Amino acid sequence: MEEQRVSHSRLMAGLSGSRYGLSSSTLKLFACITMLIDHTGGSVVLQLLNQPAIRANAARYNQILSVYTVMRQIGRLAFPIFCFLIVEGYYHTHDVRKYMERLFLFSLISEIPFDLALKPGWFYPLKQNVYFTLLIGLWTIWTMDQFRSRRMLRLVIALCGMTFARGLMTDYSFRGVFLIVVLYLFHDERLVQCFAGAAAIAWETYAPPSFILCYLYNGKRGLRLKYFFYLFYPVHLMILGLIRWLCIATIT
Repeated sequence: MEEQRVSHSRLMAGLSGSRYGLSSSTLKLFACITMLIDHTGGSVVLQLLNQPAIRANAARYNQILSVYTVMRQIGRLAFPIFCFLIVEGYYHTHDVRKYMERLFLFSLISEIPFDLALKPGWFYPLKQNVYFTLLIGLWTIWTMDQFRSRRMLRLVIALCGMTFARGLMTDYSFRGVFLIVVLYLFHDERLVQCFAGAAAIAWETYAPPSFILCYLYNGKRGLRLKYFFYLFYPVHLMILGLIRWLCIATIT
């Protein structure tokens, strides 16, 4: 099963590599930039909007609100790309268990920064960071792959993964796991996969265009910056969280 999965990923990479032009690292960099814009809006800019002095000035409030809205719209492009790359990572990795272990480790590392930047305090159990969603999605498609000939069991596994994400209250919840499952199921045909992925995330109005970039993926790694991408998420959230709480402390 493992050898079949790896050889399949190499075949797909070879088929796409001669035609498309965006590497995995390029897609990740784009996703990280749009995510940074989104989280800056959701932490620092939102904090400004909540200040009495800003709210008392209608013109200034509307200007900042417009900036906030655009930043959040741009940020919708990030998550589908990360889901797409989770599926690609599954097909390219030589050790799925280590892949899941890394995601779990950074899920734990990221939780306090996530709460500091985007939630009411440093400990907020009602919402978990997106690494948990990606981890559950990866576990789900890995488990589904063990039972390729048993469709009903694969459906049950997918539902279990989505239910677990919803119960854990992860970012994007069951919808995020559903998107990963859809991208996995349609992995063999890039164009169909991208249309299916766009449809699966269509409830998030500004997210589907991200699959234009996913369609251009060439199956190559690009820059060797593996741990940069793992670290970027908790580090940028911690910085934004500190800025946000510094603003709160200064104003109050």
